[in-house]
Amino acid sequence: MFKLAHISDVHLGPLPKLTFRELASKRITGFVNWHRNRRKHLFTDTLEKLLDDLETKSPDHLAITGDLVNLATGIEIRAAADWLEEVGDPERTSVVPGNHDAYVSGAHDKAMRAWYPYVRGDGDPAEWDDDRKIFPYMRVRGPVALIGCSTSIATPPFSATGYFGNRQARATAELLKKAGEQGLFRVVMIHHPPIRGATAAHKRMFGVRRFAAALGVGGAELVLHGHTHLNTVYWLNTHHGEDHIPVVGISSASQGPGGEKPRAAYNLFHISGGPGTWNVACERHSLNETGTGIGLEDVRVFYENGRPLGFSLPKE
Repeated sequence: MFKLAHISDVHLGPLPKLTFRELASKRITGFVNWHRNRRKHLFTDTLEKLLDDLETKSPDHLAITGDLVNLATGIEIRAAADWLEEVGDPERTSVVPGNHDAYVSGAHDKAMRAWYPYVRGDGDPAEWDDDRKIFPYMRVRGPVALIGCSTSIATPPFSATGYFGNRQARATAELLKKAGEQGLFRVVMIHHPPIRGATAAHKRMFGVRRFAAALGVGGAELVLHGHTHLNTVYWLNTHHGEDHIPVVGISSASQGPGGEKPRAAYNLFHISGGPGTWNVACERHSLNETGTGIGLEDVRVFYENGRPLGFSLPKE
C-alpha cells in the first residue's frame, strides 16, 4: 500500500512589505486583492493544523500543486523554500508551480531555482541549468510515477490563466509511456484544472485538448490539480474509448472557516495492486467548521481491481 497525500494553493502569508518598484506592476492588483479578500480567509495556523494532522497519517509522498506564494516577491520565494524544508525531504515531496508562483516576468525562474530540489526529476542535474527545461519531470517512488507539469506563466493584470504547450505535451506523453512500460501507477501533477469549463475564462488553462491528447498517447491513472480552491472530481476522456482518468482538485491548504470557498483540506490516496489491477481509495480530511481541528470528511473509491469507478459523463 502506497499512501500519496495532496495539498495545493498554500498561499504562504502574510505579505512582506513591498517597495514602490515591486508594486509598479501586476503586483498592485494582487496586493489589493490580498488585503481586501484573501487575508481574511487564508491563515498560517490553518495550514499548520492541516500539516500536523497529515503527518499523523504517515504518507509515503506529498504532492503540492502550486501557488506556494502570493505575489512572487524575492522574500516570499525564499520563505517558501524554507517552508518546504520544514514540510518534508525533497525525496518525499514533489512540487509543481502555479500562476501565483510566476506572478510577474522572471518570477517563475527565481522560484524554480529556489525550489529546485522539489521539482528535480530522477536523474536530472543536481543544479538547475538555466537553459534547460525542467518540466515535465518524472519521479518514481515505490509503485508510483509522479509526472510534474507546469502551466505557470506570467499574465497581465486580472488574468490567472495557464498554458500547456506542444513541447511539454510531447515530453509528457513520452514520460507517461516510459512509466507505463515499467508497470507504474502514473500520477500527473498540474496546477490549472485540465478540464474545459472547470473555472472562469480569465483563470482557465490554454492547452486542454493538448493535455488530453498527451495522456491519450502516454496513458495515466490519476491527475491532481489545484487553482480553483475547490474539492472537485472530473473524469478526463482521452478519446481512447475506456480511458477515463480521474482528475482531482483540492481546496486551499490555508483556507479558514467562514469563507465562500471550502475549508482547508488534503486528500490521501491509498494505492495498491498493479498494472490492470490497481485499487485506489481517497480520503479527504478537512478543517472543521470551528477551525479547531481536522477530520475525515469524505471517502471515495476511484479504482477497484483496475476498473475506474464513479464516472458518468466524462468531461474533456
